[in-house]
Amino acid sequence: MNNNIILIGMPGCGKSTVGVVLAKAMGYRFLDSDLLIQETDGRLLSEIIDDEGLDGFNKIENEINSSIKTDRTVIATGGSVIYGKEAMEHLRSIGVVVYIRLPFDLIRKRLGNLHKRGVSIRKDQTLRGLYEERTPLYEKYADLTVDSEKRNISDLALYIKEQAEKYFGRDKDG
Repeated sequence: MNNNIILIGMPGCGKSTVGVVLAKAMGYRFLDSDLLIQETDGRLLSEIIDDEGLDGFNKIENEINSSIKTDRTVIATGGSVIYGKEAMEHLRSIGVVVYIRLPFDLIRKRLGNLHKRGVSIRKDQTLRGLYEERTPLYEKYADLTVDSEKRNISDLALYIKEQAEKYFGRDKDG
């Protein structure tokens, strides 16, 4: 079915936190794709990146996200999901992709140790560089974009719920 809600955005933008609240508000299941990757692969994200390198991690992430089969589920993806063309095409085919946009300064403030979080970032890349590289990809794949800067978690979840319901209604009507 194509009634899932897929959350994309930078690490620290609130995908997992909002996703849980949104799933409860909609009566949906919740799936964190980073946890699915760890469970499927048997390693932490940071271990996969250390062992396989960024390209290897992105390949594993792409394969696992491309294979998600679910219905009536809020899916919080990892921030690097947008590097997987097949994964993004698949996710768009099973639901509405919602980009949770947050300004760079707030992302920087919210993020702790990038390595421990398992953030897919090149050794020579700054967080600003990563943000600027990914933003156009989030915008490219998003069906809906929501600004989260001035919304608390509950308000953001309700706003996404309203927007997704409008999207699904539009989708069904043609």
